[in-house]
Amino acid sequence: MPQGTKAQMSTVKFKVEGLSDLVDGLGELPKATSTNVQKRALKAAAQPIADDAQSRAPVRTGFLKEHISVGTQLSARQRSQNPKQAKVEIYIGPPSMPRAIVAEFGSVKQSARPFMRPAWDVNKRRALNTIRDILADEIEKARQRLARKAARLLAMKG
Repeated sequence: MPQGTKAQMSTVKFKVEGLSDLVDGLGELPKATSTNVQKRALKAAAQPIADDAQSRAPVRTGFLKEHISVGTQLSARQRSQNPKQAKVEIYIGPPSMPRAIVAEFGSVKQSARPFMRPAWDVNKRRALNTIRDILADEIEKARQRLARKAARLLAMKG
């Protein structure tokens, strides 16, 4: 990498509209339940992107390909360069490693061999549909659990 450059994680943001019923449903749930429901939906939607990125990753030693994952945590270095922007965030990709950045974006000595961006481009619609479907299902299940719990508490008092 040329001297004086700062490697940063590529961040993709997108705004989803038309899911107000799901947002309202999440708002009705207890905070911890809402957070867990969102994490499950995002992780499930992210896994096909990670799988696709693994299949596209350049293989010299196999280390890069083996370390593409889905998670909720960044390394300390990644956190310092990419402050948290939302309550629930999911990350897809390899750990903080210069060879991954060089592979994805290239350098003065190596041409780019993108693997993360193409995986995102091919799977983003599927990911959005997965998030929508899982959120709807999980919100309904959580509502039913809360209703059963309220009924049990009422029966115990009555």
